[in-house]
Amino acid sequence: MKTERSLDDGRCPGCLDMWAHEQPQAIGTVYLVGAGPGDPELLTRKAERVLREADIILHDRLVSPEILALGGPKPRRIYVGKQCGNHHVPQRRTEELLIHYARQGLNVVRLKGGDPFIFGRGGEELDALCAAGIRCEVVPGITAALGCAASAQIPLTHRDHSRSVLFLTGHDREGRSPEDWAALTRRDRTLVMYMGLGALDRFCAALRRNGLAEDWPVAVIAEGTTARQRVVRGTLATIASRAGEAGLPSPALTIIGKVAATASAEAIARETSGETDPRLSRVEPA
Repeated sequence: MKTERSLDDGRCPGCLDMWAHEQPQAIGTVYLVGAGPGDPELLTRKAERVLREADIILHDRLVSPEILALGGPKPRRIYVGKQCGNHHVPQRRTEELLIHYARQGLNVVRLKGGDPFIFGRGGEELDALCAAGIRCEVVPGITAALGCAASAQIPLTHRDHSRSVLFLTGHDREGRSPEDWAALTRRDRTLVMYMGLGALDRFCAALRRNGLAEDWPVAVIAEGTTARQRVVRGTLATIASRAGEAGLPSPALTIIGKVAATASAEAIARETSGETDPRLSRVEPA
């Protein structure tokens, strides 16, 4: 399977305005597809079908080769991934590509890790497609919060510990941190922070300044649901240093709240020993 890393093929103009007057015979459909948290077996049946029917797949960095291979030999694959501080393809260019290929009458899949509408920029892409008159369908995926928490045996809600869950990112598009600390420091709530590993120390310190105890439980999960999954547990006072010492890769998911201290004895023993859960093995495509 060949994945294309370059977009400089001379066929993709540089702005939406240049494509405003394209008049193809037929307009294709764009599918915003969630690839789930990593384990190929957690991909939905509909997502797998859409991948097989695709002509073009534009995919993120977090989509595994095993999931990409489910599309078979037919679709062309284009990498449009982003990483903190390194946007290989700017967001606007990705939107332009979706419109361009749809106007060629192709079935286009925008394949994202997790779910397209949970911190996946799916809403921005949907807006651009609707403005351009392109038909779009959303295929949801298991978001990282659900998949990684389940894989680490951390219940996000629990009648004894947590009555609500709040998803957030470590910063917004302008790089600003959250400000509603009253909502973030409720003791009957679980916080799930996406893409916050770099800001973990500052975020935990802010939670402590705003009322949470130093020994408030925290867990950080990297590469969740895969054979490379790693879980580091600690408290608001210790988790940043523990995650740093463990060398966890980014992005990682952070769970804050009483539920972060819950797990089976078997799961905690594996985390302590560094043993891989045999149930989290990758599935090779048939």
